[in-house]
Order: sequence, then C-alpha cells, then structure tokens
Amino acid sequence: MSPNPLTRPDAIELVKLGKTTITLGGVAAAIVIVVASIYLSRLVTSGLRRLRERSVGAAPSLYIVERLSTYGLRVIGLLMALSVMGVNLTSLAVFAGALGVGAGLGLQGLVKDFASGISLMFERLVAVGDFVELQNGARGVVHEIGPRSTRLRTNDSTDVIVPNSVLVNEQVINWTLHHTSRRIRVPFVTAFGVDKEKVREAVLKAAHSVSFTAPDDANRKAQVWLVGWGESTLKFELVVWPTVDSVRRPAAIFAAYTWAIDDALRGAGIEIPFPQRDVRLRGVLGEEGDDARAALRLEPRAGRKAKAKAAPSRNDAAEDLKREDPEEPPLPTQGPPAKG
Repeated sequence: MSPNPLTRPDAIELVKLGKTTITLGGVAAAIVIVVASIYLSRLVTSGLRRLRERSVGAAPSLYIVERLSTYGLRVIGLLMALSVMGVNLTSLAVFAGALGVGAGLGLQGLVKDFASGISLMFERLVAVGDFVELQNGARGVVHEIGPRSTRLRTNDSTDVIVPNSVLVNEQVINWTLHHTSRRIRVPFVTAFGVDKEKVREAVLKAAHSVSFTAPDDANRKAQVWLVGWGESTLKFELVVWPTVDSVRRPAAIFAAYTWAIDDALRGAGIEIPFPQRDVRLRGVLGEEGDDARAALRLEPRAGRKAKAKAAPSRNDAAEDLKREDPEEPPLPTQGPPAKG
C-alpha cells in the first residue's frame, strides 16, 4: 500500500527513473546532507589553516591534509546525498564511463590540471609561501594551490591565476626552495683606464651598505668581476648574496644595487662612460695640463672655490624592500633552512 501524499508530503514523487523513485523527502534530505558536508569541510579547513600558521615545521603536511579533507568531505557528502535520494550508486558506473569519454574529448585539460595539483601538493617542489618565476616572466609568492589552479601574489599586489599543469610541465624558477639564499649578478660599466681595484673597493663598500646584503662568510661573499669589454667601456658585475626575504622582490633588489653602485662610482670619482668624443689638450701657448686648460678658461684657476660635493641621493628601490604587502604572504612551507 503506497503512502498517502496528503498525510506524508515527503513521500510525494518528483521523478521516476526506471526502478528509482525520487521523492520530495529524499531531495530535502540530500540538500541537508550536502549543505552540512560543505559547512563541515569549511570548519575543518579553517581549523587546519590556523594550526598550519602556528606550526611552520609541519606546514607542508598540514596543507596536504587540509586540501584532501576539503575534497574528501564534499565528495562523501555528495555520495551520501545521492544514496538518500534513492539513486543506486552502482548505476553511476555508466555515468563514470560517460564522464571518461567526455574527459577524453573535451575535459582533458581540467583533469590534467587536477592531477597536476595533487602532484604539486605531494612533491612540494612548489609549495605555499615560495617565491617563483614562471617561463613567461610572471613572478610572485604562492598563496594557494587549488584543485585546478594556483594563485600567485605579485609584488605589485596583483593576483596571477596559473593552471597547475603549467607549474608541472613548464620551467619554473623557485627562488626560495628549501629557504636558502640565492646569488644574483648586477651588471655595470666604467670607462677605459679606470683603477680596477678602486672600482672593486667602492662597489663592494656600496653593496655591504645595503641593508639586505647577507654577511660574507667562507663560502658566500660579495665579489666584483670584470666580465668583458664594450665600446669605450669595461663591463663589470657585482656578484652578491642578498637575504632570503629580499629575494622575494628581485626587481627592487636590482634597482637598489644599481642605485647604490652609481652613487659609489660617482662618489669615488670613477668615470661612467657615455657616447662622447674627448679632445686631449696637451699643450697651449707653452702651457700643459691644468695650466693649459686654465689659459683657455676651461677650468677655474687654482685658488677659486671648488665645486660643492654632491649630497648622497636617496635610494628609492632600497626603501621599497621595506614596504609590506597589505595581504601578508604565507610562511614558506619547505621546513627549516638547510645547514652549511
């Protein structure tokens, strides 16, 4: 004997698919289960996130547990909802087969990104808190690794959404892997004939005056290399080890060192070349050198006031490294710094 819909509204039949009857009560129960599973997954995620922020050493494992718990609770809730509605789960094998065909035809990209996201979480070569540089030049801190894409936060406070498959299949530079510092090279040039030792001393002094330069030790120290010759120029490179935190802002690092080098070269009286033609004046009316220039009134005679020394200039790029992002980047999840 079938129940009376007037006395039991939950027994009202909505859809009948073969031997499966979906009732109003089943749909209502399924909705409650889905909502409860979503709410429970958010509670678990929130709790694990707070625990991860306090436990830096266990952060990688907690992040994996957080992601898998979110996915698992919602999938379980969906399966329970289908069961309560009266859907025979064994019949889902047909749906799974159809989904496989669909993935082969048009959803392969989505499946590829999802599998790449799982790979990223377990391999931990790119983890939340790392500063990475992509092949297309995009750079930023990894803030979130989702099921399909990863969110990078750039130094300009913009978010870049990157498909997970890009991080797995393309070249990615991880500047903070294992939380160790990296060496960078800052090119600069001088004129021919300069005292190379004087250049080295001035530039090294400038590099160590920058607050984010790591102290020298036996294995890692700032150096100045002569790397080649150009048109009327000597080509140098400042080879330096910045601190780990400053590596997250590479553009500001290069600008800050370039500014400091320029100040140092000018302060030491080292000529910085630019396109020009020099006329060498060796003798005029029996005078030579400074006396010859003075005779032509090209230079002030001895006893006149010397030019005022230029005041130190402000290094805006160095100041930019002290700027804080309104959205604080997450802590690196690679564990303690490597020894040695």
